[in-house]
Amino acid sequence: MLIGDVARRSGVSARMLRHYDSLGLVRPTGRSDGGYREYSSEDIRRIFHIESLRSLGLSLRAVGRALDDPDFRPAELVDDLIRQTRERIAAETQLLTRLSRIGAAEPAGWQDVLQVVALLQALGSKSASRRQRAALSSVEEGPVPVEALVEAVLSETDPNVAGALRWALAQSGDDGLALLAEGLGSPVAEVRKRAVQSIAEISDGTATALLQEALTSPDIVVRKYAALALGARGIAEAVPTLIDMVVEGTNDVDAADALSALASRPASADRIASMLVDRLAHDTVESSARRRLTQALADIPGTTASRAIADLSHDEDRAVALTAAYILGIREQASRP
Repeated sequence: MLIGDVARRSGVSARMLRHYDSLGLVRPTGRSDGGYREYSSEDIRRIFHIESLRSLGLSLRAVGRALDDPDFRPAELVDDLIRQTRERIAAETQLLTRLSRIGAAEPAGWQDVLQVVALLQALGSKSASRRQRAALSSVEEGPVPVEALVEAVLSETDPNVAGALRWALAQSGDDGLALLAEGLGSPVAEVRKRAVQSIAEISDGTATALLQEALTSPDIVVRKYAALALGARGIAEAVPTLIDMVVEGTNDVDAADALSALASRPASADRIASMLVDRLAHDTVESSARRRLTQALADIPGTTASRAIADLSHDEDRAVALTAAYILGIREQASRP
């Protein structure tokens, strides 16, 4: 079969067939009397094999090796193709994401486009100091898409850079809260932690509502950060979690400070003091936890707390009794004119 007929039947151009010939991939079995290439049925079958392998993304060199090397292992080829395809998809996805973010920034001209690109590149830099500078400058230098800031803050491991990113997000208002809320549901614990920390630095009502929802999270770390932030905002729902933190000894000083801030009103003070006393009465609470609960009572105003501290100064646990007696002396001294 002459080259023109092969081209029509196989769908491979005559030019490409000549290229295959020059590379030694498919050499025509014979020549016609006029010197034209003649392809046998076996040649045509090889052409189809070549096209099949090319459709998988193989280079012509790899195709030749696959067809001619008796030691060639197809499984290795397929594994390599899978890896290359995944890398290509990841690169294309990254490009699509970057283009979407540039579009979201609504650049007015090429200068704006270049500025957004530069900031996005800086946020993805391997240098922590460069990432930090990009986060701090993002508010002033141009409209960085909030999606980029959220992605950066949820993946950032350097505490200084993370702080700068949280600050930048807080300046953008509530634009990133929906994405941060998704972060609270991440299967990765560190992402959930970074999400709640970021929400805690946004002061609007939507952020507060998200933090209140976070108090019911199955992730104890998320609940603790939410409780500390809500305590600082005067939200009484945080009290049970804050008391749990005192008992467990996790950020117990911060939790006690938050309880003190929440106890600024007499009604709140008596309620918090009563809850602390109830926990002190539990038989399962260890001595060290009872001492921390006693210390937390020190900064709770009102008669309920004072009576509890006086009673605790005679506690069977000597460490608790000494702590209560010391606190009682300070409170009595402070109450004197």
